Amino acid sequence: MLAPPALQAQTDYFNTDTGRPVQIEDAYATERYAFEFKVPSIQLERANGGTYSWGLEPEIGYGIAPRTSVEIGVPLAYREAGGRGSSSGVAGLELSVFHNLNMETQSFPAFGLRADVVLPVGRLGPERTYTSGKAIMTRTFSWARVHVNGQYTFGSSPDDPPSGTESGAREISRWLTGVAIDRTFPLTSTIVIADLYARQPIDESEDADFNLGTGIRYQVSPSFLLDGGVGRRLNGPDQGWSATFGATYAFALRSLFPVNSR
Repeated sequence: MLAPPALQAQTDYFNTDTGRPVQIEDAYATERYAFEFKVPSIQLERANGGTYSWGLEPEIGYGIAPRTSVEIGVPLAYREAGGRGSSSGVAGLELSVFHNLNMETQSFPAFGLRADVVLPVGRLGPERTYTSGKAIMTRTFSWARVHVNGQYTFGSSPDDPPSGTESGAREISRWLTGVAIDRTFPLTSTIVIADLYARQPIDESEDADFNLGTGIRYQVSPSFLLDGGVGRRLNGPDQGWSATFGATYAFALRSLFPVNSR
């Protein structure tokens, strides 16, 4: 039996996630006891040469403890090979845990930590398991919120880089660092966000690339929101445009809430 939605509009649309709709996220986890089913977000990329790749990434997250959430995702990808046909399939299995270290105060920003594991599952999955750690900071000002992310991935470079690490689903980076700025409009339950980040592909023979993105999140109801965005890779052989669109449904299961014994 479903309980009333555990997430309210003032918290859900305000809580940004990686890829929903930009790369840089905030320092807050899914609310305790709440589920977030992230309806497969559509990610489309077009390189300058005219080749396309796209990905679908269904995810589900759960607030397992105070300020702590876990997620599981199964990215699906399609990639054109520039006149050599195309490939499609599952692009790995992603597991993550997120912990918000503290709530923001007037004098101190909020900090969060995230750990991700990408398992070699599917035709377009990576050759080996990759584990990454991310540190996140969020600071609120009168005019906007600012988020800073820094991430590093452990594991050796792939023997065959095209095997799926750049697959149209979430890309695997050796390191990634960036900043985002968002502005909320509470009366319409809307947030507008833009980010700038640099990343080194897991194949360290490739150069680091720089990326810009912007997007919007809109709360349709207390339990349902939509997000969409566009991005631009500014350098490198794969520079081009990308677009994303997704939805999130939040709910709770009454049976998982604690019951006071008498």
